[in-house]
Amino acid sequence: MPALSNCYNIADLRRKAKRRLPAPMFHYLDGGADDEWTLRRNTEAFDDYQLMPNYLRDVATIDLGTRVLGATLDLPFFLAPTGMSRLFHHDKEFAVCRAAESCGTLYSLSTMASTSLEEIATATAGPKMFQIYIFKDREMTREFVQRCRDARYDILCLTVDTAIAGNRERDHRNGMSLPPRITLKNFFSYGTSFHWLFNMLRNRDFRLANVEHRVDALVGGAVGLIQYVNDQFDRSVTWDDVAWLIEQWNGPFVIKGLQSVTDVRQARDLGASAVMVSNHGGRQLEGTPAPVDCIPALRDAVGNDLELIVDGGIRRGVHIIKALALGADACSIGRPYLYGLAAGGQAGVERAIELLRSEVERSLGLLGCNSIEQLGPEHIARL
Repeated sequence: MPALSNCYNIADLRRKAKRRLPAPMFHYLDGGADDEWTLRRNTEAFDDYQLMPNYLRDVATIDLGTRVLGATLDLPFFLAPTGMSRLFHHDKEFAVCRAAESCGTLYSLSTMASTSLEEIATATAGPKMFQIYIFKDREMTREFVQRCRDARYDILCLTVDTAIAGNRERDHRNGMSLPPRITLKNFFSYGTSFHWLFNMLRNRDFRLANVEHRVDALVGGAVGLIQYVNDQFDRSVTWDDVAWLIEQWNGPFVIKGLQSVTDVRQARDLGASAVMVSNHGGRQLEGTPAPVDCIPALRDAVGNDLELIVDGGIRRGVHIIKALALGADACSIGRPYLYGLAAGGQAGVERAIELLRSEVERSLGLLGCNSIEQLGPEHIARL
């Protein structure tokens, strides 16, 4: 199996992750909803844009630093919230948050993480965002806000596109279960993933650490998690609830999952700091537009009143460059760093970040820009 140093792009890390993970775990990470058109489109959409360079510019030094969500970052991208990192590596969210800190970027922890928000707060001094849902039990939501405040999280992020769990058919085909369960159907896949299997047997710490004190979401296996989403997440949430949560938090606030001009304007008017333009990585509603395609219209609609973050489909540094040139303030990545996590723990996450960082830096210099701030609409055109 190639060493991390022989992984030259995110696709190489994906292949390494596929070799190391049992099939149910890999396809849970890699898959999307229904026919996975949206999943594919999220990345393919970047090919619809071409870059226009300006030469004979001084690019002796290149600055990738940016300020987003009130945080000063060394990179124009950060790590998005993703659930259950323990499924992919035994060092789980600890490996990811420490990699983010070492690379000078923001880490986002999911409500559905396998590590508690308090444990992450003590594990890293870097900037942190907590991703939250509005539960039917509003006291649980209030509790999360207070826990984040007590643990000194910098940003709160509300995900709004998961009122109902998406139809992820790969999980059914591959016998995905939470916690993992070895059956006759998947015995060979688990049995040949020696490193992952050894660490599963050594430490069966598969849990939803932030919610287990209220409900054991994994008690029913794979169906149990889906049922947890459908039972516990409030389908009746409206903009009034968003306004309530913004008031409860009273700090930098992000809404994740919006794509329409109407919704983004509403987010701005209610006082949100930013919107993560996202379709949940193609894992929820099939047929929604790629986030990068939404940016020009959204930027025209809100001007500079709201930060816009492209979340979904990024596999290359040039994708980040294109998103920023179209008007995004930053990007976030999910699967790329999870491929790295599965491939090699913290070192794998750092490799994923470094690959994207070097691609962004190289592409920026070749465009004739020596900072992120110099990127603009003159550098990009739709095919």
